[in-house]
Amino acid sequence: MATAIPEISSEDALKLASTVEDQFFDRKGKSISGKGVQKIVVAFANADGGELVVGIKDDKEDANPANRWDGATDPEEFNQLIQSVVELSPSVGFRYEFLKSNDYNGYILRLFVDKSREVCMTADKTVYVRMGAQSLPLRDAQKITQLAFSKGAQSYENRKIDSLRPETVVESNEMKRFIDEAKIIPNSLSYAVNEGFISQDDWAPLAAGVLLYADNPQGVFPTRCETRIVFYDTKEEKPERHHLKINETIGGPLYHQIHTSIKRITEIMSDISVLTPEGLTKVSYPPEAIWEIVVNAMIHRDYSISDDIQIIIFQNRIEILSPGKLPGNVTIHNILDVRDSRNPKIVKGLRRYKDAPNQDLGEGLNTAFDKMKEWRLQPPIFEEMGNYLKVTIGHKPLATPEEAVLKYLENHNEIRNSVARELTGIRSENQMKEVFYRLRDRGLIEQVPEKKGNASAWRKILKKA
Repeated sequence: MATAIPEISSEDALKLASTVEDQFFDRKGKSISGKGVQKIVVAFANADGGELVVGIKDDKEDANPANRWDGATDPEEFNQLIQSVVELSPSVGFRYEFLKSNDYNGYILRLFVDKSREVCMTADKTVYVRMGAQSLPLRDAQKITQLAFSKGAQSYENRKIDSLRPETVVESNEMKRFIDEAKIIPNSLSYAVNEGFISQDDWAPLAAGVLLYADNPQGVFPTRCETRIVFYDTKEEKPERHHLKINETIGGPLYHQIHTSIKRITEIMSDISVLTPEGLTKVSYPPEAIWEIVVNAMIHRDYSISDDIQIIIFQNRIEILSPGKLPGNVTIHNILDVRDSRNPKIVKGLRRYKDAPNQDLGEGLNTAFDKMKEWRLQPPIFEEMGNYLKVTIGHKPLATPEEAVLKYLENHNEIRNSVARELTGIRSENQMKEVFYRLRDRGLIEQVPEKKGNASAWRKILKKA
């Protein structure tokens, strides 16, 4: 039995015709060619996925949204366009549906395109990428290679470092220490060759081997690969220069870089105090959350980008900026459910250590979220910013602002607006007032009568005997 074609209201039809074309949405009239559809679909797949509606004209074709519906008389008219997407190689993950509306003539085709792990191209071998509302061609071979690194289709960890001799990896102090601890590995040369840390063709070290086992990777690696730790003694979003108190760079083989970086983060945080309902206390985060997010940044970053991992510590948060977008089919929304590794050799190499920093493969970020919740703190925030992934670990209580205020008043006689904002993370003075007013209307707090203006404060209402 044929599947019924969904019918949308005139309001929804007009909304589709009025939707602004952007990074994730495009629409074209039914006259678009298969080549034109391939161009847009490939561009979406090479970026972050998107939606293409065929049968609704774009703004250039018709300025009036009410006149943009340009449906086909029969859904089968779109078969050639669908086939043009099916024939793409590498293939693109997509779904489609037909829609109709009683107030508009004809059917439209709606394509939902997934983000691809591979670098996709049209039938004429042109690579497109979505940038804003445009599908732009990439013709420069270096830029296409960079796109492959960014998507995880290729990994920089497999790049030969031709300028180095194999001894840089197989005879380093780090390799000797690792072999001695591992015990089950017969010798460093066979291990390095079998695990793909040295090329079997010409014995050139590969990037993964240099990062893991060279005694000083940063001195010989083609791109920057250290960790920069910064501390700003402020809570401001845009700190000023005088707030900068610490600016250090940590290098060394990845195993030691991970341990040294986390140790330094812990030392810096031990000197920071924050306001809690119990009063001023030393700042503390779940150590497992910091560990997992820092390890995740170091093993999954894009080493083709010549920049260091940046760990920026503030009074009320830690920001970790890692070079490289999320690889493969991983997105901000499915990051806890989808597993993908840009650098599988590095992941496997670190797991070989006696005290592996990535012991529970695939569970790291889930552990970070679980521990933040266990500590009654809000979960980490993930953002893609250009070619970087930013993770923010905030010292914000999981409790509601009302709960935080009442908890504070259990240990203090009164609370001022500025103190409450610091406690709850609310930035607006007026929004904080709304919290006070809601508690007042529930008969839980009252304004201190003798304190007005900037000195105004609130206190719990004492129950009468």
